[in-house]
Amino acid sequence: MDETNEVLRKAPLFEALDEEGAAALRASVSEVRLGRGQTLFSEGDEGDRLYVILSGKVKLTRAAVDGRENLLSVLGPSEMFGELSLFDPRPRTASAIAVTDAVMAGLGHDDLRPFIAQQPQVSLQLLKALASRLRRTNDVMSDLVFTDVPGRVAGQLLDLADRFGKEGEDGLHVHHDLTQEELAQLVGASRETVNKALAEFALRGWLRIEAKAVVLLDVERMRRRAR
Repeated sequence: MDETNEVLRKAPLFEALDEEGAAALRASVSEVRLGRGQTLFSEGDEGDRLYVILSGKVKLTRAAVDGRENLLSVLGPSEMFGELSLFDPRPRTASAIAVTDAVMAGLGHDDLRPFIAQQPQVSLQLLKALASRLRRTNDVMSDLVFTDVPGRVAGQLLDLADRFGKEGEDGLHVHHDLTQEELAQLVGASRETVNKALAEFALRGWLRIEAKAVVLLDVERMRRRAR
């Protein structure tokens, strides 16, 4: 329970609260468990709650016109999603699917709205989180227009490293848990093109490829390539 509370405390929703306020909000939390590949909600579903990831990873996806899946983002512990429907109660704009076994804390909008009215700083934190997501979306759109595929691959790996990376004796281990196809969707390119970029980075000694993971061996060169 202490570990769960610690993860929640790092979430944007709880960051601005004192211990009393955080405890009051935690009282409204319900736990949701998903197995790998299970869908929490689908694009077009009615949204009545937001979620904070306690453990595991969840991907947010949208379906293209031709039926292909577009991977918008991969989220991990303490990250939040589903909050858009709190301010704009229309159907979900994305699907949420477990990348690994995952545990989430769910907060119903009916429980959260009175709390926001009493604690304005919670609303500010939520708006800050939405602004951050919008800024990230703008960066992704800019990369798709101005950055080549190897640069986008480098940028996505660095972003995953910031959130999931762990320093090891031989480099920065990034267990992203994504298949080759999912990583390609995240980059916005074909699997073949993304694999070619990864192989080039490996040949240059910048990284080592592992199963659903990479080890970054030269972070600085990866940063230069992402620019």
